[in-house]
Amino acid sequence: MSNDGGAVVPGREEAGYDASTAPSGGFRKGAFGVSGSGDTSGFGGLVRVEPGGAVALHSTERPYGSYFDEVTDALIEAVGEATYAAAVSRVLVDRGEITYFVAREHLLTLVRPLRDDEALRFELCSSVSGVDYLDSGGPAVDPGRPRLHVVYHLTSMTYRRRIRLEVAVTAEDPHVPSVTGIYPTADWHEREAWDMFGIVFDGHPALTRILMPDDWDGFPQRKDYPLGGIPVEYHDATIPPPDTRRAYR
Repeated sequence: MSNDGGAVVPGREEAGYDASTAPSGGFRKGAFGVSGSGDTSGFGGLVRVEPGGAVALHSTERPYGSYFDEVTDALIEAVGEATYAAAVSRVLVDRGEITYFVAREHLLTLVRPLRDDEALRFELCSSVSGVDYLDSGGPAVDPGRPRLHVVYHLTSMTYRRRIRLEVAVTAEDPHVPSVTGIYPTADWHEREAWDMFGIVFDGHPALTRILMPDDWDGFPQRKDYPLGGIPVEYHDATIPPPDTRRAYR
């Protein structure tokens, strides 16, 4: 038996494997399946998410706490209850941050009052980034699943507040309205998300690649993009491409 009472997997006692590392509710504790090893690196305390657990699909119940309720009430008043209900599918408060999950067809409807309304004043879009949730959580992968997410970080310099918007689309229909007409700072952020994830920002003034060559095939930060690469020679040794290297288990 291990120190915490879990049953030890036969033949793996010295490595510190025990039942506590088995997936439970979509989560696996300890990095690399190790626990009870005296690890001081911090990796032993990690919680790894198994497929089906990474994308939290619940919505936080009100009151949200902090200034989040005030912002939400001001947004509802600015756009109307019906529009807000149609636009925001769920709200998640986690680690002192709030995220509004927004339907793409209502994104611009929310973003403009978030910037202009006197009670909101989110004047700065500090970041637009892409995320690919392929094989890292949520429902099983299928062609209709919105695995590509666009995340917007908005800052109110007037009220010293921050919120996050998140829009999800499928890889088969990765179109999202561009917010550059409202937040010019999003220009190159959207170009990078297009270049790396293949998310198409409709209405962007010049949606071209920013990191890869113009004729590059594919989007390197999608999870299904092949690792590939070319051999690298260094001190008379050859380092093979990532997809031909040894797999560590």
